[in-house]
Amino acid sequence: MVTFVLALAWAGLLAAPFVVRARRAAPAARALSLGSATVAPSVHSSRWRSRLDDAARLREVAVVRVFLAPFAHRRAAAADAALARELPVAVDLLGVAVGAGCTPYLAVEVAARWSPPTVAASLDAVLRACALGAGFGAAWHGVARSLPRLEPLAEALETGDRTGAPVGPALARLAAEERAAARRRVESQARRVPVKLLFPLVFLVLPAFVLLTVVPGLAAGLSRL
Repeated sequence: MVTFVLALAWAGLLAAPFVVRARRAAPAARALSLGSATVAPSVHSSRWRSRLDDAARLREVAVVRVFLAPFAHRRAAAADAALARELPVAVDLLGVAVGAGCTPYLAVEVAARWSPPTVAASLDAVLRACALGAGFGAAWHGVARSLPRLEPLAEALETGDRTGAPVGPALARLAAEERAAARRRVESQARRVPVKLLFPLVFLVLPAFVLLTVVPGLAAGLSRL
């Protein structure tokens, strides 16, 4: 009985986010269907059927978005975390290339070749935009709009390319800041581990301990009475 109750509670916790999202998405589909119902008597039957089909498709899209939104958010968070881990290495590579005498554009080419995969894809996007005719600064700002974590790097490289100012000190400072931020993220994740372990400890380990140790003893004692 205890296991059944725990299973129901766990299923309710898992289903709660989907129920909330479905309730938020349902009014839009309901409004479209009601709007179609008000104009139905004055329109042709084929138009009425098409509006009903549109309402049904809208409901299907809403349901699909409800179920896919957590996965999309999780993928975006994972991509941002990978970019945050790899960015200090890429900034160091850019600093080494600039210190060796490369222009910011050539430094991006070098870093795109040797950087970790996630940040290398962003650097390749800058190079492709430049190859299609975009300016170096415009290409960087286009990538930074979709990846806000790259905005400080884009500003440093774009300023160096436009004014000719040394980029090395700015890149060294940016690399130090990114490493400090990565250290703080790791420490924050380490502090959250006990909180994450609390739920399985209370709701899974302790009930299993009670069922395997306390309950058999109580059952044996009651059987002797």
